[in-house]
Order: sequence, then C-alpha cells, then structure tokens
Amino acid sequence: MQSLAQIDDWPVDHAAAGVVAADGTVRGTRGATDRRFPLASVTKPLVATAALVAVEEEAVTLDQPAGPEGSTVRHLLAHTSGLAFGEHRVVAEPGTRRLYSSAGFEVLASTIEDATGIGFADYLHEAVLAPLGMASTTLDGSPGHGATSTVDDLLRLAAELATPSLLHRSTLDEATSVQFPGLNGTIPGFGHQKPNDWGLGYELRDGKSPHWTGATNSPRTFGHFGQSGTFLWVDPDAGLACVALTDRDFGDWAKAAWPPLADAVLADH
Repeated sequence: MQSLAQIDDWPVDHAAAGVVAADGTVRGTRGATDRRFPLASVTKPLVATAALVAVEEEAVTLDQPAGPEGSTVRHLLAHTSGLAFGEHRVVAEPGTRRLYSSAGFEVLASTIEDATGIGFADYLHEAVLAPLGMASTTLDGSPGHGATSTVDDLLRLAAELATPSLLHRSTLDEATSVQFPGLNGTIPGFGHQKPNDWGLGYELRDGKSPHWTGATNSPRTFGHFGQSGTFLWVDPDAGLACVALTDRDFGDWAKAAWPPLADAVLADH
C-alpha cells in the first residue's frame, strides 16, 4: 500500500506500520515489522481481550464487584471505576465520569489473577498471545501500559478484533459498543470529549473531534493509541485495520501525522 510510505516522513528515528483486512490478509507493511517497540497504552486492547476470554471462560463476570466500592469489572474496562489515571486512588463515584485509568487495568489484572490462580502475564500469554501466534509480544510491566510488541504481532491481534476466533462475535460486539452512555471525559492529548464514549477496553471513534483516527474512519472504528507513539485501529465498515509503532513519544507530531495516514489507508484500499 503506497499510503504507508507516509511513515517515512514522520519525525521519528524508527517507525513500522501495517494494514490487515478483516479476513486476516495483510494488505501492506512498511518498515521493520519485526522490531519490538514499547506499546504504552496499546497494551490495553491486549489486556481487554484477555479479560473477555476470562469472561467467556466464566472465571469472572462483567458485573462482579472489582476495584472501588460500587465498581465492577465492566467499570474497570470502561474507565468508569472512579480510579485516578495512574494511582490507586478514588476520585469519583463509579459510573459517573469517564476517567481514563491505567490503575484500573492493574486492578482488572489482579482480579483475573485472583480468579484464575494464574499470574496475569501468563494468563495473557495462554489466552491471547499463544493462540494468535504473537510470539514477539510480552507483558513486562503494568497491565495498563507495560507490553512490548511488533507490527507483525499486532496485525494478528487486529485481525482477531475484526473477525474474532478466540471470542464469540456477540462478546466482541458488546465490547465495542458504548458502555455507560453519555459520560464525558478527556482523551489524553485530545482534550475533553462530550460524550467520551468507550467500550470494554477499546476506545470508540463515534463522532469525536479532534481524534487520532482519520476523518473518513467510520463511527464504528475502535482501538487505542499509546503515549509511546503507537496506535491500533479497526474499522469494521471498511473491513480494514491499521497498526503503527514508533520510538518517539506521542505529541503534536502524532496528532498531525496519524489522521492523514488513516485517511490515505482508507482511500488506498
């Protein structure tokens, strides 16, 4: 895909990107797609997928208590538990605000550990990484932001999120629908969003503006970006998913570069 050549002009030392179709066919790649990059918050879709496997295995339920008083697994996945961004400190009542929280994903992982008796990094490997053949992906730190991976591996995850095999379609459909509708909140780097719609671990494009995906991405687009200069989006209407990993922290350069790449990818296919 010629559109991926845009990454050659990004102000980064190293970048790699790829596009995969809903049937798992890789449409194009650019850069060293086997290079491992820190994912930062692109860790969260990995962790959310493992959490949904745990739900299907009946190790946990979405509406069981977890985290602060009144919070559930669903609240933790949807960033409505009331926990602060990076601290295990309650700053709001559950279900009242969309407070983006890496700490919430740490509590989520601990909840799954307690339910399964398996360390979360091991559970993630058994539930998601090994079945999808993601041999270059590891969780070495926080379940909120501590994974490392490659474009090749994340294209496998993106294909799974487009056409699920580990999960039932109905589970993924719920996970990519709005949880706790109408809540306002902030997307780090993109300001306050009214509403700030979110699924179960996956951020939803909907009608948000500004946004890190393209102007031509459908409202059903979902995914995540990371402060390490990384993103993964899946556009069900286009039948495409795109991954890009870099070694420069997110900033104004990314806000300027990522949406045009998305629009070019969608026009290119």
